[in-house]
Parts: sequence; structure tokens; C-alpha cells
Amino acid sequence: MDEAAARRTVLTAAAGAGALLALGGSPASAEGRRGRRLPFLFDMVQANPGEPLMASRYNDPATLASYDYNGQVINEFRPPHTAIAFETVDERIFPAGSAGRAWVEDNARRVREHINRAHAAGIGSYFFTDIIVLPKRLVELYGDDVLDDKGRISLHRPKTVEIHRLMLREVFARFPGIDGLVVRTGETYLQNVPFHTGNNPITEGQSSHELLINLLREEVCVRAGKRLFYRTWATGNDKFREDPTYYRAVTDRIEPHERLLFSIKHTASDFWRTIPFNRTLGVGRHRQIVEVECAREYEAKGACPDYVGDGVINGFEEYAAGAGPRGLADLAANPLLAGVWTWSRGGGWRGPYISNELWCDLNMWVVAHWARDTGQGEAGAFAAYARRIGLRGDAVHRFRRLALLSAAGTLRGHYSARTPVPNMTWTRDQYLGGSDKDLAGHYKALVGGGLVEPALAEKAHAARIWREIVELADGLPVRDRADREFVRVSARYGFYLYSVIHHGWEVMLRGFARERNWGMAGHVRAYDEAWRGWRRLTDRHRSCASLYQPLGFGKKDADGVYGADPEHGMGPSVERYRRALAR
Repeated sequence: MDEAAARRTVLTAAAGAGALLALGGSPASAEGRRGRRLPFLFDMVQANPGEPLMASRYNDPATLASYDYNGQVINEFRPPHTAIAFETVDERIFPAGSAGRAWVEDNARRVREHINRAHAAGIGSYFFTDIIVLPKRLVELYGDDVLDDKGRISLHRPKTVEIHRLMLREVFARFPGIDGLVVRTGETYLQNVPFHTGNNPITEGQSSHELLINLLREEVCVRAGKRLFYRTWATGNDKFREDPTYYRAVTDRIEPHERLLFSIKHTASDFWRTIPFNRTLGVGRHRQIVEVECAREYEAKGACPDYVGDGVINGFEEYAAGAGPRGLADLAANPLLAGVWTWSRGGGWRGPYISNELWCDLNMWVVAHWARDTGQGEAGAFAAYARRIGLRGDAVHRFRRLALLSAAGTLRGHYSARTPVPNMTWTRDQYLGGSDKDLAGHYKALVGGGLVEPALAEKAHAARIWREIVELADGLPVRDRADREFVRVSARYGFYLYSVIHHGWEVMLRGFARERNWGMAGHVRAYDEAWRGWRRLTDRHRSCASLYQPLGFGKKDADGVYGADPEHGMGPSVERYRRALAR
């Protein structure tokens, strides 16, 4: 067996058939076909709500232009309608000389600066816009006319619609250089807008979506001549984000317009593994762009390798073969697919915080370059990136193996390729949940289903995958010295993260199952050693990302920012069983 064949055999065992095709084969749906250049290629750096703006090279529109992007989505959670004084509604809202007016004027300056920088780089400026967000003073003055019987600002009140029409007209009159809006419903972040309040506009299901989309279509696309990207992302029981029948029930009632597009996550929920490809993509009457998170908030945010380019384009290994698209390659010829919107950075809350963006860059580059020439396939875009960072020959294959293994290791370490995962968020951002809360339901299902041993064997498998990733990283001659060091440091970061998870699960799940054996004590020691190694890594290498915390994801603080749960998590759970073993 030659080296290439051996590599395919090993990787197939670790990561599944999708990765095998990506290494050497060519899915008929993705490779060897005449390619398209998708019309829209946008990027966004999303600030953490309530925190200082994120430092990133992708904040610079010139960087995006050099990657062949044609649009920047600006998201500081201060949308452009928080940069107007609402004078066409009521001059009492932000009177001259007031603190609120000063804040609005400063925000307006920032909006103009973003527009000017984007246009100077030759790309469009698109603003992330939460609706409903209105001045607190406006709600005080017009509460009787805009609030429903539950105290929510309601689009089903005529005055609210009138205010939004005037608001949008004032936005485009003050900022004529804005090229379009990217509108979100379902979540309303107010941490960065101290003089405003708001809520989810979708108070009456499908009819709320229809009302809002038609309002925006009229004011943004028809009257102002700007582009509107209406996000289908929603929280709670809103099926708009994932159900093709519901999606079409809403959008088929909207008259198509060349400037109206729908923006849809590639997953049928949030950016999680094991979630199916989004079946609302490629259906209906309207063009669509696809959202791709490149520093995934549930998977270490670029602190360690986490390659999603293959999965997004060709389909993740856990996607069963069968009817329907598995990845973007299956939609490449569909005229409804009009573009891709990468989130190069941002998403979620808090850390880990990174100083080197190599792994974000890899995901971003591959997806972007595929979007600019779908005919090259994901593997072709990946090879181009490897050459870009100075790799040649066998080093390209080793880098690709590292990348594909990172996807396999993440699946088995965080999620599962073998058992159901009822709680995707047991670990997210910089937090590690435990058997005392976040994993309790999951563990109950594993114990009840007789799946303790398969689940723990999978976590051990993940740790072995990450050990191999470390070995591959150490031999990669990446051209840039800082990037070369980061490849090695970040590979170890991933190894320690998934070693902590492996040994932590061994202790917590066996303890939950009421097992008491000599092996648990060994895993407690290994858990402690993994943490010590992880801390040494951060102490010795400036390029290392900030550490996780052995605590669960908590509640919002007084400023509306999520933090740790100080009473629950992997740390308190392991300590409970450590004490039990010592008795």
C-alpha cells in the first residue's frame, strides 16, 4: 500500500467517507464541473456584546478586498438606526445638547467612517441591523400607540409601522452611502445601545415575518434602492430557520425583488456539528446567501485547528448519504444560491481569545475562494491556501490530513459520531459544563441506553486524534515564523482541551453511573495533569489563546453579558467524585 492509499485508509477510519473523498477523490456534485462565480461574498467580524471591539485584520475592508470579497457586514451591535435622532418622528426624543444626542452623533460618525473605509477599498458597506430597537424616550412618549397588551413593541400596531418607515427614511437620508441592511429578528442585543430598548418583532409568527419583510422591501429595496438581506435565523419555536414548508409559507407570499435576498445558516439550527444541512437552502422564489461561521463559538473560536471548509462545501462526515443536498457543492448550479457570508471572527460570548487568526483564515479562504470559482472544488481551494502559506509537496498532504483530522476530533470530542447528543451547548465559548447540570440529561440517556462504554471510548479516540494532530503540526514548514509556531502551539491547545474532556468525562460519567473503580482515580490524575500542561502552554507561549474555564455557561450579569456559572461545571463535578473516591 503506497503512502497516499495508507493516508486515505487511516483518515477514513477517523473521519468518515466525506473526508476520504476530500483527500483524493472527487464528489461528482462538487468537482470537475463548470464553476460559477457567486455574485455576493461578504464577511463580518462580530463584536462580543458588551465588550470592546474585537481586534482583527478582517476589520479592514482592504484585507477583504484582497481576498476578493465585495461586501463588509459591519456589526458592532449599534445599527445605523441608533445613529439617527428620530427628528422626523419627534424632536423631543434626542434634543440638542442631551447626553443621548451626543451618543447618537458619535455613533453617526462611526457609521460614516465604516462606509468611507469600505468604499475606499472598493467594496460595499452593509450594516447588521436588529429589529426592533427604538429609543427609550420614543417608547415613553408613544407607549400607548406602539406596545401590545404584553408590553412588547408590536409591529401589528399602525404607529409602530409608521415609526419604522420614518426611521428607515431618516437612516438613508443621513447615510446615503449605505449599500444595504442585514436584518436580524429573534434576538435583540441591547448591551451596546444605552439609550435604546427593543424586543423580538416576531410576536405573531408567520404574519409578523410577512408584515416586516414587506415593510422592509418597500422602504429599503423599492424606495431607497438599497439591498436587503433578511436573515431567517430565529430562536425558540420559530421554524423559519429550518423548515422548508414554513420558509415557503412565508417567502412565497413576498413578491421577489432583485435587491431582496434571504440569508440562511448552512445548518438547520445554530453552528453545530450533527445538525443537518439546512433544507431551506435552494428552495422557494428568492435568491439566498449562506452564512458560515469560521471561528465557531462552540468549538474553541480558532484557538485550535477546527477545519469546517470540507464539511460546509462537501458535507460533514455525519451527514448520511441520500436525497437532498449535503453541502454547498450540491447547490452550486442552483440559481437561488447567490453568495456566501463568512463570519471570519465573532459569535457567542467571551473567549477563548486568540491573537493569531490562522485557523479562521483557513476556513474563510477556502469557503471564499470556492464561492468565487465553485468549479475548483473545496480540495482545490484548500491546496491553494496551503501553497499560500508556503507548503509544497508532501507538506500539503500533511496539512490537509491535520485539517481533516481536526474536524474528526472535534466531532468525537465535543459531539458524537456514535450516540445522540441532546445538549450541544454543554461546552461553548470558554466554558466546560459538567455532570451536575449541563450534562445531566445527556448522561442519564447514556446510562439508560447502555452507552457508557461507547461514549467514553469515543472521547479516548478523540484524544488520540489530537495527539496525531500535534505530531503533524510539529513537522509543517509554514513560511511565516509566527504562524509556524502557532500551528504547533494551537495543536497542543486542542490536545489539552480534548484530553481534559476525555478524562473529565471518564470521571463524571462513571461517577454518574455510580461506578467506583481504580481506573477513575487514574483519570482524576490524568485530568489534573492535562490542566497543568494546558496552563504551562499558555504561560510559555504568547501566541496561545486564553484558557477555558472548568465552569458551565452561566446567566447574564447586570450589563446583560453572559458569564460563568460559578456553582456548576466540569471542575465542581470532578471535585465531587474526587472526594467520593477518597472516602
